[in-house]
Amino acid sequence: MPLRDMKAVVTGGPTREWLDPVRFISNPSTGKMGLELAAACEGRVRETVFIHGPVEAGLVAGRSFRCISVDTTSEMLEAVLTELEENMVLIMAAAPADYSPVKKSETKIKKGSNNLTIELEKTPDILKEVAAKKTRSRMAKVITVGFAAETNNIEEYALGKLREKSLDMICLNDVSRLGAGFASDTNIVTIFARNGEKIELPVMPKREVAARILDEIESRLPGYLT
Repeated sequence: MPLRDMKAVVTGGPTREWLDPVRFISNPSTGKMGLELAAACEGRVRETVFIHGPVEAGLVAGRSFRCISVDTTSEMLEAVLTELEENMVLIMAAAPADYSPVKKSETKIKKGSNNLTIELEKTPDILKEVAAKKTRSRMAKVITVGFAAETNNIEEYALGKLREKSLDMICLNDVSRLGAGFASDTNIVTIFARNGEKIELPVMPKREVAARILDEIESRLPGYLT
């Protein structure tokens, strides 16, 4: 099946895990990389869906593709699972929070003693949940592409995620490097395919990075869909 006949779901931006009504755990992701990937899908796929966490409203306003706004990691997981279908591409470029408070305070936490201890628990691992659903539902033809934003042992961590989450491809970026990572208009990405291939992209605008990632996905579709 050619890419033009497939649906693409792209995630982007951060998620928020609330401590109380006014404070949350999150990260500096702006959703720019995910948005550029969704935009790159336009004209190359049958349908594009962009599932995003809290991002600047102007980034998604007026887009021709469908945009779904979520807040927490659990909400992003639910939205992704709802959109899953056979013969599609899922690109997880979002930066969901890894931990959530075990208990959210119903009222604002007041300043008290010098130390405050908050118990955290892991949030759902969206790509692992997708891999499990693919197995249970026998949706083998869902192409899954992950992102790994790392600061140390970067290649080791990225390849670990590729294996552990049964991905077809992972895009690694060292967020400590100048010109890469959150809020930047450029990125530096290394793509690892499940067959062991490694493609290194130099610093370039995120729009160009997105186009190159789509090229790599499309060139591998015959092998992924057999």
